[in-house]
Amino acid sequence: MNYGFVKVAAAVPRVKVADCQYNVDQIEGMIFEAEEKGVQIITFPELCITGYSCADLFAQNILLEKAEMGLVQLMNNTRQLDIICVVGMPVATNTILINAAVVFQHGKILGIVPKTYLPNYKEFYEQRWFTAARDVTDKNVRLCGQLAPVSADLLFDTPDACFGVEICEDLWSVIPPSSKLALKGAEILINLSADNEGIAKHNYVRSLISQQSARCIAGYIFSSCGFGESTTDLVFAGNGLIYENGLLIAESKRFSLEEQLVISEIDVERLRTARRINTTFSANSGDYKDAEAIHVTTDITNAKPLTLTRKIEALPFVPSGKTLNERCEEIFEIQVSGLAKRLVHTQAKTAVIGISGGLDSTLALLVCVKTFDKLGLSRKGILGVTMPGFGTTDRTYNNAIRLMEELGISTREIDIKAACIQHFRDINHDINVHDVTYENSQARERTQILMDIANQTGGMVVGTGDLSELALGWATYNGDHMSMYGVNVSIPKTLVRHLVDWVSQNEVEEAASVILNDIVDTPISPELIPADEDGNITQKTEDLVGPYELHDFFLYQTLRFGFRPAKIFFLANIAFGSRYDKPTIKKWLHTFFRRFFNQQFKRSCLPDGPKVGSISISPRGDWRMPSDASSALWLKEIEEL
Repeated sequence: MNYGFVKVAAAVPRVKVADCQYNVDQIEGMIFEAEEKGVQIITFPELCITGYSCADLFAQNILLEKAEMGLVQLMNNTRQLDIICVVGMPVATNTILINAAVVFQHGKILGIVPKTYLPNYKEFYEQRWFTAARDVTDKNVRLCGQLAPVSADLLFDTPDACFGVEICEDLWSVIPPSSKLALKGAEILINLSADNEGIAKHNYVRSLISQQSARCIAGYIFSSCGFGESTTDLVFAGNGLIYENGLLIAESKRFSLEEQLVISEIDVERLRTARRINTTFSANSGDYKDAEAIHVTTDITNAKPLTLTRKIEALPFVPSGKTLNERCEEIFEIQVSGLAKRLVHTQAKTAVIGISGGLDSTLALLVCVKTFDKLGLSRKGILGVTMPGFGTTDRTYNNAIRLMEELGISTREIDIKAACIQHFRDINHDINVHDVTYENSQARERTQILMDIANQTGGMVVGTGDLSELALGWATYNGDHMSMYGVNVSIPKTLVRHLVDWVSQNEVEEAASVILNDIVDTPISPELIPADEDGNITQKTEDLVGPYELHDFFLYQTLRFGFRPAKIFFLANIAFGSRYDKPTIKKWLHTFFRRFFNQQFKRSCLPDGPKVGSISISPRGDWRMPSDASSALWLKEIEEL
């Protein structure tokens, strides 16, 4: 299976201006190399057969004839290959000359796409030589002895995707041709370019491509002229760029003196899901229902085993590199702003929060502190309540107490053991049986205390549960599942750790930072089962439900893109292959889907809380699911993996 991936390439060959034979030989070699690597669609720069910078040489018949002969050579020598090729060349028809993209496969010209917008300002003089697409009246052009359709409205249907083509300046127009092509069905957009370099221009071009691929919810392949073009007045750096829905997935090295073949895979299934979900896309398509679209069917492309070259992020919720700090700051501010609005609206006198010494309650407490500071309220209005139980360890207890003291909030300690023992007597439960009743009784006792204190103090209970726990149902119904406002409700566990670490480095004094660092290093546990003889945590959540890094990966792929279990399993093995073997990934994937379906009833009545990213499971927002939906289809596919 290819799981919806289409392997594509942006080729940047070396060229010699007006030396068609040399250029064709370079192009041909790159086509063969791409075919060997399983590429299904390859695109080359604008006018690559002749060179873009031929200028008035485009009026020379010998150049045009040699360009056509070069195309004949390319088609003849690649006739046995399945790869679809898109090359740039001047095409003469009757009394006009077209700056064209020629699409061919198996020795057949599938279509000719003329450039729509010809730049004629500053360093560009294309209207001196070429005719724009709107002025091409022929519907077909004879080229290399073949009659081929010519139009800027061509859509090429492969067995795996639909793609459309535009040329360089087209992208710079107010409404690029690729916008209409996307609305008419193109999932992959191709741009043959001769974009010259200038100070800061490269970043602007990347921004244009990123925005266009995101706006069109499409893959975008950009191939621009490189070394060998004339440097009389301009320099061409050779940009091969591949984007998918706004994200850069592969790029060439600029200013290379050698040819470059940039290969990656565009996830068409992911794009189709995004388009179906985004109802604005389909509504916008309706605005162009009368627009012309000419479909051209291609042959089957190669069926070589899929080998992904693009990176699959193991932690999709956690940005990498320099953006991590920016993202953490933004998320933290969203949480703070949400809580601030709720406090102001309810006129709550206090914020009541249970502090366990674990990651989630720590993050919620830090949000409360920042919110009170921002509102100009005394931190004493934050009531931190630590409630040691049968499983509380010295490490988490001490961290909870010390952190509250360092942050200067009001602190209360209420031991819940006596109340729980009385409760066990009331319901006739053996205290030595450490089952779900034993555990949940403690969680509900703690929630009751928090709710009652909130009533006493005219305050509101701030929830601490995170997105990952709610996805797995790892929360006690009407226990820690409930609050008056849940600030962590859309923060996944893998991100919680980074947020606490970010606050530790940027928002608190050194003493509090030391405590936060130890909390980050503490094993995740609800601490509802007694500690071992040495006082260490015995109930480690990830030993019971599986690693959160796996579950967050499964959650992201399921809710963000609607991927089926088989594809998620395929991607997870790539992302985590060095850390988990296939049986382990399969085991926890089964656990994820089983729990995700079975625990929906808890998510159907979640308290309010702010959405911070692309994933939310609020029943009032991103995720509406019947509590009694069957997981049979998903679990069966996992069992058959």
